Amino acid sequence: MFPLPLFGLLFISASGFEPPAEKKKEKESEEEPECHGGEKRKSKYDTIFTRGDLLEVPRTLFIHFGIYLGGDRVAHFIPDIMPVISSDQYRISQMVSNTRLLLGVLAKCGSVRVDSVEDFAYGADIRVNPMDKVLSHAVLKGEDVARRAEKLEGEVPYSLLWYNCEHFVMYCRYGTVMSFQTFQFCKTMRKLLLSQRVAKSAAVLALCWVLYLQAVSLCSVLLAVILPFLIWMAS
Repeated sequence: MFPLPLFGLLFISASGFEPPAEKKKEKESEEEPECHGGEKRKSKYDTIFTRGDLLEVPRTLFIHFGIYLGGDRVAHFIPDIMPVISSDQYRISQMVSNTRLLLGVLAKCGSVRVDSVEDFAYGADIRVNPMDKVLSHAVLKGEDVARRAEKLEGEVPYSLLWYNCEHFVMYCRYGTVMSFQTFQFCKTMRKLLLSQRVAKSAAVLALCWVLYLQAVSLCSVLLAVILPFLIWMAS
């Protein structure tokens, strides 16, 4: 378990309070009349994207995914420590910083949140994901996709490999939970770790370790043989 209360000190001590002008702006924004499908207003992005579109933005080591809801709003699943350490909705609603994101990954906590297109993009280029053309799964209607994303909004356990932003959008748009990025990562790790070269190296290291400790017993010999054998067979 991570000392989550200690994480809170990083933000509670460093973050300031909301200026009155910002509070007023937020209140006015909340009081805007909503349109059909939960949309608050029309935006320039409504001419580019359609409600229910699967959007993607490149990051340094991965691709981040989200569902366009219309009215300059994107639902996306992101690791975030803030909902765990604070109940202040204003702090939680602010754009997730890299520190918040990293701590969320380590603590395995995240949230499905709705942000503006600019906040979702975080300075990167946005494009509509072309997965519809390569998947055999039927694509749900745009309105159904958006409604699924909206219903899942809130705090959700996060896993970098087994439940991330791609799993979330795949469920919303196709009704299946999967991640091509996780598949590619596991495939790459398999090539790196489960190879004949690694098996041979493990056998040599295990033999050297047994001889160095001068502890030639049945258990040590079995360990020195079984581990390289398993790697060899899996390679």
